[in-house]
Amino acid sequence: MTEEMMTQDLPEEGSEEREIVFEEALEAVLFAAGHPVSYATLARVFGMTPGKVKDRAFNYSLKYNDSELQRGVILLCYDDSCQLCTKQDYLPEIREALGIKKSGSLSTSSMEALAIVAYNQPVTRFFVDTLRSADSSYAMNNLIDRGLIESKGRLDVPGRPMVFGTTADFLRSFGLPSIAALPKESDELMQMFDKAREAEEKKTAEAEIEQGDQITMEASALETAEEVGSELTPKAETPAEAPAEPEFEEPSADDTQFDD
Repeated sequence: MTEEMMTQDLPEEGSEEREIVFEEALEAVLFAAGHPVSYATLARVFGMTPGKVKDRAFNYSLKYNDSELQRGVILLCYDDSCQLCTKQDYLPEIREALGIKKSGSLSTSSMEALAIVAYNQPVTRFFVDTLRSADSSYAMNNLIDRGLIESKGRLDVPGRPMVFGTTADFLRSFGLPSIAALPKESDELMQMFDKAREAEEKKTAEAEIEQGDQITMEASALETAEEVGSELTPKAETPAEAPAEPEFEEPSADDTQFDD
């Protein structure tokens, strides 16, 4: 890059500095990023300390999420970053618009394992098995594959078992700013899980209906093709039936005439 080009990018002397509104700029950065942005990165952008950015972002999230203006997104603040996320209520519409067909709700066993991990983390798989009174290998592996839980290291005891905790994806999936925001009452927890399950099951049902309609259309097209093919195929002529021979009736005794 030449010195002349570099000079053109600099503001002219005496020109007014551009006024930056922190809240608007923060929303623009998070929207453009599409993923969590650390407070350290935002601190460099706004010339503040990470702690100051975190405080201002959190205060703005309170107003942003409770605004009278209805939005399809929420501002979530995590321990070391913040992010704009879509509301889970509109998951079916988002998937339909973006052509996301992958779905599948969490089973009851997976929900139980996830709740145990979320409220008691970090925990071992044996701990989850003990509370559930059942083997949780499949449920735990399913949660790991979905990115809802992850390894948090190993326990400093003989055998050094692995311990697990929830991920940032877990918080985003359930619209939680932090683990501290988990429902305190069991009824509230079940409502949160039921809401997530209903959204997944609704999408699964829609996908099954769509698949069923496709199968019906294909069957109808095949039936139509068979009908057209049968109409185009020349029909074999049915041979004419031979005239029935007259039945011979034996003469009765009354009909017999004797010559004298």
